[in-house]
Amino acid sequence: MDADNRSVRRWGGRLLIALASVALTVALWPNATSLADLTGEEALRGQIAGIAHWINTAVRPQPDLQPEAVAGSPDAFPAVSAFGVNTFVQVEAEEAKRARSLDLVRAAGLRFIRQEFTWEDIEIHSKGDFIDRRNDPAGVDAWLKYDHIVDLAAERDLAIIARLSNPPAWSRAAGDELGTNAPPDDFNDFGDFAAAVAERYRGRIHYYQVWNEPNGNDEWGLQDVDPEAFTRLLCIAYERIKAADPQAVVLAGALTPTVANDGRHMNDLIFLQRMYDAGAGACFDVFSAQGYGLWSGPSDQRLRPTVINYPHNLFLRDLMVRNGDAGKAMWISEMGWNVAPENVRPDFGRVTEAQQARYAVGAYRRAQEEWPWVGVNSYWFLKRPADWEINEAWYYFRMLEPDFTPLPVYDAVAAYATAEPALSPMPAWKYTWMRSRPWLFLFGAAVLFFSLLRALAPSNAR
Repeated sequence: MDADNRSVRRWGGRLLIALASVALTVALWPNATSLADLTGEEALRGQIAGIAHWINTAVRPQPDLQPEAVAGSPDAFPAVSAFGVNTFVQVEAEEAKRARSLDLVRAAGLRFIRQEFTWEDIEIHSKGDFIDRRNDPAGVDAWLKYDHIVDLAAERDLAIIARLSNPPAWSRAAGDELGTNAPPDDFNDFGDFAAAVAERYRGRIHYYQVWNEPNGNDEWGLQDVDPEAFTRLLCIAYERIKAADPQAVVLAGALTPTVANDGRHMNDLIFLQRMYDAGAGACFDVFSAQGYGLWSGPSDQRLRPTVINYPHNLFLRDLMVRNGDAGKAMWISEMGWNVAPENVRPDFGRVTEAQQARYAVGAYRRAQEEWPWVGVNSYWFLKRPADWEINEAWYYFRMLEPDFTPLPVYDAVAAYATAEPALSPMPAWKYTWMRSRPWLFLFGAAVLFFSLLRALAPSNAR
């Protein structure tokens, strides 16, 4: 009998060790076909370091994404196309150049433009004054330029995401002392402006984004950022836009992906949770994220809240789920990689033009295949009218030169977007598998560790 019991225990122990080995293997099996796919790194040194980084993050608690919650949700506002691009056609002085810009957008298969409707460029001199007298004492209608942009977009079947931001100096008692992006003293002034835009373009513009990066980069002015104050501004704008056009879709301003907490910047995850705590969930239809890859490519599988890479939006999605917004979509407001030359400080990473082109296509594809909660993905950016910012890193995200010469990234995106690419959506079981990694690893590692200790123990101690 004792021999039989020992045999059962021995075989039971072997089975447990086998199960633990399988669990550990499943936990650490990468969802990638190469080291480049796993780490987003192309150099071998970066790939080797990336493996360690990935293992470290893969066995930590994973974001709760609930990808199935968006499908069929009445709150999701699905996009008609994944392909968008940021444009600055409001600063093109010549109407023909505005038209040419949007011709190239359409030719590339891009269906959305995220276009600034700049408050300080529309209601310029005082409240309720929409006459521009900056260059002509007699004044011209400040709306005309934006009417032209709306007309051009409609002629090309392009949907506009109107970004509402940049308050005029008159909206603050201190003028521009706290910076040109500082919020107005009275948030109702911004609400009135948002309502004026929505009323004027009712039925022609369907998407409005309230502000941009209120958690840093001086886009809340030269002062400490304030998630509760931004939430009040967002809720006022949401109410006024919906009153003017009940069919309008309101996007919350995209948060800058940052780990800083120094007053003028706030970690985007902390900022978003404080927004929710202040009631922001009732004040937007679609959330917004930024999709910058910085130093690694779009396939990067590493997930860590303190590291900014292309899949950083998964942590924002996790917060949406935790706060009851699993049924809402997220749109990526700005996506891209930077090709700053050697004489320009690489504030946003540095890649080659060939990498920039491949990464942009990869970013569109990954969002389409793996992130069903992401709707429009807007490349940052089409072009600038001139090379004013040639010494600044952000200038080198562009798709076109100021003279409309296409760069490799434009050609690559155009080839992809116009080809109606065949997609392979990630199956549901993979999301479950990735969320289970930490538990599988914990079980496997614990069993093997204690089995090793038992094997090393003296025989008379067993």
